Amino acid sequence: MDWIIRNGSVIDGTGAARQRADLGITDGLITAIGDLSSAQAAQEIDATGKIVCPGFIDVHNHSDGWLLRDGHQSYKTQQGFTTEIIMSDGISYAPVNSATWRDWIYYLRGLNGLRMQDYTGWETLDDYLEVLKGRSVQNFAAQIPYANLRTLVHDFSRGPLDDSQIVRMQQLVTECLEAGAVALSTGLDYIAQCHSPTSELVQACQPMAGQKKPYVTHIRYKLGLLDGIREAIEIGRQANVPVHISHLKCQPPYQPEQVFELIEDACAEGIPTIFDVYPYQPGSTMLNYLLPYEVWEDGPLAATGKLALEHIQRKTRHSFDAYRLDLDHVLMAWSPTNDHPNDWGKTLQQIVAESGKETSRALIDLLLDEQLGVLCVMDEGDDKLVEPFVAHPRCMMGTDAIYQPDGNVHPRAYGSAGRWLGPMVRDARLFTLEDAIRKMTSLSADTFGLQGRGRLIEKACADVVVFDENTIADQAQFGDPIHHCSGVEHVLINGVQVVADGTPLNLTAEDSQIPGHRL
Repeated sequence: MDWIIRNGSVIDGTGAARQRADLGITDGLITAIGDLSSAQAAQEIDATGKIVCPGFIDVHNHSDGWLLRDGHQSYKTQQGFTTEIIMSDGISYAPVNSATWRDWIYYLRGLNGLRMQDYTGWETLDDYLEVLKGRSVQNFAAQIPYANLRTLVHDFSRGPLDDSQIVRMQQLVTECLEAGAVALSTGLDYIAQCHSPTSELVQACQPMAGQKKPYVTHIRYKLGLLDGIREAIEIGRQANVPVHISHLKCQPPYQPEQVFELIEDACAEGIPTIFDVYPYQPGSTMLNYLLPYEVWEDGPLAATGKLALEHIQRKTRHSFDAYRLDLDHVLMAWSPTNDHPNDWGKTLQQIVAESGKETSRALIDLLLDEQLGVLCVMDEGDDKLVEPFVAHPRCMMGTDAIYQPDGNVHPRAYGSAGRWLGPMVRDARLFTLEDAIRKMTSLSADTFGLQGRGRLIEKACADVVVFDENTIADQAQFGDPIHHCSGVEHVLINGVQVVADGTPLNLTAEDSQIPGHRL
């Protein structure tokens, strides 16, 4: 054998009770589980007193560019994440063409990692996944980012798709499915797709009918939480596809029971409906999320010019005024230029007050200074509010991690797994450790059709995490996020060690041992 992990408490990912066992690995696969005291291996890990479990699957993230740029996302592998399901919220770096690729790289700067110089000519989803292959330390699987498709067959503007555009859009969906896409994703508060009516989204999902591949959606939160969920379920009903709701939470006046009733009624009707969440109530997104949709109708590269127009600024003022959070609950987390680094960690209210300008004028100028790339963290209430969602049996883990080097980012990027497996098991007692791991492994693998992942069974791929259940915890804090989880000791991906004794190994794209697989 290549590896034997000895004397650990094995939690297999299914929710079943742990068992004391050794784990043998050969050629990237799990080849033996049980008493291996008489067996030998080239390398061994003593897991006495530790948990041995499947590698974690992050079903909602913004890793698309960082997997290409950095290869090893150590802030994720040090949490135990071995697989990333990329292209969330309907927005990504592919599919693109010569007319759209610059717009997408420009728009995604606040959420993701690529810059113009990183573009090498890919166009299709398959092209991009092939570029990632051999560079990513983690495994990766792609969703179909719907806004990218819409801009290929239409453009960034509002208006319905005509019959020929619908046909071409469905052809593109089919091409992406043939390239291995595991779902279709939307972010209906974001550009291009915000103009898509329910009927268009049903047509987009129809090529997936009967394949058990889900419609994954950041719902129209701006429409209202419950109405947004109802629309998602209606799309699943008409298209005959499962529904997966991204980063589902609520705050007053909505109550968790209202949300769960809609989900259970859909499941009872035969519309499989499930969701992901990260273990924090505060959120994070780009400040430009609050701009009126009209700003984007000529594409992101034209948006700064539109934002300088007086009638657009009036609409922007109304949009800021209508936002449900006070500005003293919104922190500036990161920006792309060197003009405002001292403002990272300040509230928008502080930034406005220091500017001496009227609120909308100050924020518009901030966006123009930073070419619309300002990232924010939103304080949306006490973390207790998210606990009913984390504990729900139809919930799985999705970190929604937004990483920016040295940024004052949301601590979910560094701490989600530690908080989920540590305080939420030990202190809040929301679930058993076995069930907490199920929500990060087999449930995710089954939902997205990831064969050979999410379980510790013979012949499964050797994505394995060894951690201390007594010390695993998040260390990242709001305002001080760059602290890795404690307690994660060893991580293997396809039988290759990527974290040893809590330290990430320096694997690069030039290393023949880059273990990540395209799934």
